Amino acid sequence: MNQCSILLQLQQLLNDSVPTRPLIDVLAPMSTLRAEYENGSASFLKQIDWLIARGFDRVRRTRGDGDCFYRSLGFAYVESLINSQDRDFAVASSLSKLESTKDTLDKAGIEKLVYEDFYEEFVSLIEGITKPDAQGLVLNSDRLLHAFQSPETSNAIVIYLRFLTSAQIRLNREDFEAFVVHPDTKEPMDVDSFCANVVQAMGKEAGEIASSTSIAMQVLIYDSVEDNVEMEALCRALQLNVDVAYLSGVRGDGVDFITFRHDTDSKAPPLTLLYRPGHYDILFKQAA
Repeated sequence: MNQCSILLQLQQLLNDSVPTRPLIDVLAPMSTLRAEYENGSASFLKQIDWLIARGFDRVRRTRGDGDCFYRSLGFAYVESLINSQDRDFAVASSLSKLESTKDTLDKAGIEKLVYEDFYEEFVSLIEGITKPDAQGLVLNSDRLLHAFQSPETSNAIVIYLRFLTSAQIRLNREDFEAFVVHPDTKEPMDVDSFCANVVQAMGKEAGEIASSTSIAMQVLIYDSVEDNVEMEALCRALQLNVDVAYLSGVRGDGVDFITFRHDTDSKAPPLTLLYRPGHYDILFKQAA
């Protein structure tokens, strides 16, 4: 099966998921993902088996609606706080970081009136990890899933993350402007147009995965993979460590992991996303 056929098959699988898949789905074994490709690409199957053999045993799928990167990262981020060994410290640290992001948005010229409701929704969700609600309940993974399946909460967080990504790019345009391209035509775009029409627009897919952890390094893994300024910018803004497993369907002897390291604690465990061309999900590894 050639690369074009692989991508067409993958896109059809993603398109089929849009009307029926929840915004964020329940955890599923990797075998369910594997089953989708059993009558298709052998390379995809080999790559999935490679991940399973290395302990990646579960996946949480997101709807393929153009917002999957931001929704996946937002969910994984909040769930990592819930699962933190020192939950109180993790929540306090997160809220402090989020407080500082308002200054980033202000400096980028994004008006408070535009973003404040989305910010408050995000903060309220994270506060709920340690602050019981009226029923005396705190946020756990099940309640987080319910929140992210609600368009009101889920989309509010996606919008805020998009605003924050846009602000980070605008304020650091010298780091990103050489690599900003139109997602469809791949023609160069100016930073302001890119942020307004691609980053801040709901339903616009984040670009293909970054080929290096540093925008400046520009060490390409695949000639066809563009540098994803959105992922780099958001990881910087939230000070996150993130690993992205690139399920390309091209090679069958392994899976490349693209890494971002922006947490002030270099030993902080990374969030792990699974990338298939045009789509992001959340990947989980069994405990050692």
